[in-house]
Amino acid sequence: MTVTQNPVASDPVPFFVTPPGQTDMLFHVVAWFVLLCVIGLGVIFFTIHSLPDRIAHKTKKVQLDIVAVLCLLALLTNEHAFWFAALILAFIDLPDFLSPVLRIATAIENIAGQETAESPGVAGASTPEAVTPGAEAERSAAESAPKNAGFPEAPRQFKKGSADA
Repeated sequence: MTVTQNPVASDPVPFFVTPPGQTDMLFHVVAWFVLLCVIGLGVIFFTIHSLPDRIAHKTKKVQLDIVAVLCLLALLTNEHAFWFAALILAFIDLPDFLSPVLRIATAIENIAGQETAESPGVAGASTPEAVTPGAEAERSAAESAPKNAGFPEAPRQFKKGSADA
């Protein structure tokens, strides 16, 4: 079956015009190209949206959970302010206030635990009748020792004209 060209059509037909009953190859190539571009742009979009979360995770930031929530909010609400806030938090080191407070609390518990165990008359402490002479001598030596033993006192420097001079 031969295909005759319409007499109104120009003589050289472009390559993308397909004869009747043939597969349109240009359509298939363009469809695959558009599909791959949409998938690629989606991957780039999600990669950029998770960038603050990955930065905070690599540096093991304290505020990792906050950054992750801000990234999700920015993704779901399409509010760019959340993403910028997450990016800023991912780059900033927030000071760790919890560790010093926990160390202070542990030190206070240790001090309180030692004083209650060493003082007589407290529940769990030894009674005066059960105290041996060696233990009594150690206790009196510990009580007479200065409180800041092992820590030399720094010399005080007074400024001229101060009230403490």
